[in-house]
Amino acid sequence: MAGSAAPFSSFEWLIAWRYLRARRREGGVSVMTWISLIGIALAVFALIATLSVRSGFRSEFVATILGANAHVQVFQSPYQTEHGQVIRTLSDYDARAEAVRQVAGVTRVAPTVRGQVLASANGRNAGVEVLGQITQDVKTLPLLAEPEISMGNLDRLDEGIAIGTGVANQLGVVVGDRVQLISPNGVQGLMGTTPRTSTYEVVHVFQVGRFDIDKVRVYMPLAEAQSFFNRDGVVDELEVLVEDAEGVNTLVPAILEASGGDTYSWTWQQSSGGFLRALEMEDNIMFVILSILVLIATLNITSGLIMLVKNKGRDVGILRTMGLSQGSILRVFFICGSGIGLIGTAVGVVLGCLFAIYIDPIFGFVNWALGGGVWDPSVRFISQLPAELRMVDVLRAAGMSLGLSFVVTYFPARRAARMNPVEALRYE
Repeated sequence: MAGSAAPFSSFEWLIAWRYLRARRREGGVSVMTWISLIGIALAVFALIATLSVRSGFRSEFVATILGANAHVQVFQSPYQTEHGQVIRTLSDYDARAEAVRQVAGVTRVAPTVRGQVLASANGRNAGVEVLGQITQDVKTLPLLAEPEISMGNLDRLDEGIAIGTGVANQLGVVVGDRVQLISPNGVQGLMGTTPRTSTYEVVHVFQVGRFDIDKVRVYMPLAEAQSFFNRDGVVDELEVLVEDAEGVNTLVPAILEASGGDTYSWTWQQSSGGFLRALEMEDNIMFVILSILVLIATLNITSGLIMLVKNKGRDVGILRTMGLSQGSILRVFFICGSGIGLIGTAVGVVLGCLFAIYIDPIFGFVNWALGGGVWDPSVRFISQLPAELRMVDVLRAAGMSLGLSFVVTYFPARRAARMNPVEALRYE
């Protein structure tokens, strides 16, 4: 009896499968089916690949920032002495650092002297940023503890300086060479300020993978930095690392209170927030743009179904006269269209996941095929193309594709269901 069959019965699947695999001379649209399937697969693949690379960019960028920089920098609030001198340095820094270490969630505190100087060696000059810390504090920095490239011995930092590979390349030095550092804030004399000049042995060369760090960063012992920058008995800041870098703002009040209350902070999110917001905006824009590609690919399903409905008009009329309801006819053609979308989406998900997993050899081949030089770390601040496969990105891409496939399938399927069997068989 018409309408007595349960929805999506086996015979509906059988008819839909018969239509999908029918050859063109039998009234099928197998070529259009393949075009639709391949288009959806490529669109989903592109969406997942792009989202994974964008996620990788953010994770890699955050990791390089957090691996070589503080999560929170604690500074002395400027105050003026009775002689009119403005003080911006932290005194009693050992006690302050110990108090901050007791704050729940804090993993590292390093008293730091920071300054910009001119480095000179082999007739070459380079502007560098010098950080003075005790050796143990330098060794606890994640990216300094396990850098991409390491030469020399960081344990010998008390005997010299550690420099980034970019600094070493600019000056043409290696481990064991000597580098001259020149600071304009030197000794006060009758003739004014005399620049301070000191020469240090390079005991360690590192590469952390972020170009703007490797190119300018120099580490030296805290005591030597205090002497070199006229910071006797004081430091410029406390570098603080926390367990949850993304939630660092929740710990700032406790950190400032522990550091004495006369301080202020600067977090990594404040210093790098512009980059992170730009990445997030690009993520959203790329998702919207690539979703349009998915929409275009799914519209091929509509074209194919319209052709299928036209070619199968006689079959629809016969099926209706045999007792199939409008709902059964709608479900048959809905299975045809949604099946294409489902298979294409599955293929695209597999291709996208494989691309994200094996991106290094794939990109290496592309770089080799194009003669190298495709990736410039001086522009992107990261040494290699990253990718991070996240379940949420895969689900977003698959959900977008399946949702669009189901929506665009419904309308031609409804048109087939409403076809008048008498009209369909009139000229047969």
